[in-house]
Amino acid sequence: MTASAPLPDGVRQMIDATNNSDRAAFLAAFTPDGVVDDWGRTFTGTAKIAAWNDAENIGARAHYLVQQVTVDGTTCTVALTVSGQRYNGPTTVTVELDGPLIRRMTIRA
Repeated sequence: MTASAPLPDGVRQMIDATNNSDRAAFLAAFTPDGVVDDWGRTFTGTAKIAAWNDAENIGARAHYLVQQVTVDGTTCTVALTVSGQRYNGPTTVTVELDGPLIRRMTIRA
């Protein structure tokens, strides 16, 4: 386990895409059957992740500031400060990777 580790490629892509409002790059960071779990609401597959992203992430002008990164095998936990038109404040995102891509992203406080 490494604290303040470098971001794995897929996680970096997801964060950079969010911060740059790049919808295509955001979706490309996930496996085709990827999952976003946003406080227990799950969005599975590219179409549902795209709808979530359009409503609650890039569509809400979210911006992520990375505070801390922990990597343990294929799991990456990122402490973020989020700003935008919806949620503003600290959050933790736990990402399960499948190679360089995100298989599951879980958002919690």
